[in-house]
Amino acid sequence: MSNQARNAELNGPTNDYHLLPVTDRQMRYARAIAQQSALEIPVEAQRDRRSMSAWISAHKPVDPSPFANYPTGKQVAFAERISRTKRRPIPSECFRDKRAMSLWIDHNK
Repeated sequence: MSNQARNAELNGPTNDYHLLPVTDRQMRYARAIAQQSALEIPVEAQRDRRSMSAWISAHKPVDPSPFANYPTGKQVAFAERISRTKRRPIPSECFRDKRAMSLWIDHNK
């Protein structure tokens, strides 16, 4: 067994998110966006999840809802779990801005 393979076993699973194939759900959503916008999905975007996610983010329609900037339920639940375990309060502005919530999560994991 090579040293690289041995190290991979000892260190556990790696974060190969960028190597994982595109999910069916991503592909369906990308096709819907492409159809609505009369675009084609580039081959490069269809190779892995990360590039497909970037393409979707760049081309998804803007949501005019006043709640579009609010954090998702999953974000709030995850932040609350971190808050409980680390005994740190979540600032109130994080509940009104998903980017602020994301930053708070990243700094408190």
